[in-house]
Amino acid sequence: MAEANIISVATSTSGDAKELIAERIDSGLDVVGSSLGWMANNQALLIEYGVNIVVGIATLVIGLLLARLISGAFHKVLTKRKIDSTIVDFVAAMTRYVIIAIVVIAALSHIGVQTTSFIALIGAAGLAIGLSLQGALSNFASGVLIIVLRPFKAGEYIDAAGVSGSVESVQIFATTLTTPDNKFVVVPNSAILSGNIVNYSRKPTRRIDLIIGVSYDADLAKTKALLDRVVNANSNVLTNPEPQVAVAELADSSVNFVVRPWVKSELYWTVRFELMEAIKNGLDEEGIQIPFPQMDIHLDK
Repeated sequence: MAEANIISVATSTSGDAKELIAERIDSGLDVVGSSLGWMANNQALLIEYGVNIVVGIATLVIGLLLARLISGAFHKVLTKRKIDSTIVDFVAAMTRYVIIAIVVIAALSHIGVQTTSFIALIGAAGLAIGLSLQGALSNFASGVLIIVLRPFKAGEYIDAAGVSGSVESVQIFATTLTTPDNKFVVVPNSAILSGNIVNYSRKPTRRIDLIIGVSYDADLAKTKALLDRVVNANSNVLTNPEPQVAVAELADSSVNFVVRPWVKSELYWTVRFELMEAIKNGLDEEGIQIPFPQMDIHLDK
């Protein structure tokens, strides 16, 4: 009797499971059927959306490639015309970003996004971002002013924002410099325009200013003749304007001469080092003493 009851329960349970499975299959078939029916009724709409999505993706891909090609072409053309590389880099970068923005908007319009509302959204977001990124916008505006005013160009040696170095390039937000000891420095454009800019390379010639102190016991005429001779012996010193050698100051422990020769800007440090060495050797040969700081102490008995 027990075995008969177990078989009866198992048969009943198996029947319920089959009915449940059949109901789920029928439900799934109904969903698939309704989906196929909806697709059949809206076939034209699906094709239209599919084509728009494909066109939008193709527009985005082709647009990004065109942005790179056009910015590269601008860079090559401007470089061949021997335009300053700072302007070339800036124009090429701006061209690429503008094209990318246009391409993104065009791709979204193909997909079906309302570009008018999207542009308004971008404007509102731009305002919010602009308020939070005032420093970045200030750097961008300063970069535009640097390109327009051109206080320096690539390759020139400048002193700006507390940094001295040769200009590598002017980017949208920052200017890159290379220091004499080969350090790569990135300086924000706003920091450059907010202070003084000293351009050491803009003029073709520079004046070297040396202060040479000699003892009060030294013969001034002899010392001046020696300094004139050393300066004129250097072939890199320009004769026009003429070098200047004169007594400048009667200091506490020395008579100070100024030595002011003119040289080509690119030879400034070379000539300065050569003159300092030659002047020291000449003073030693003539027995002219270079004073050093000293103090006399008097003791009362």
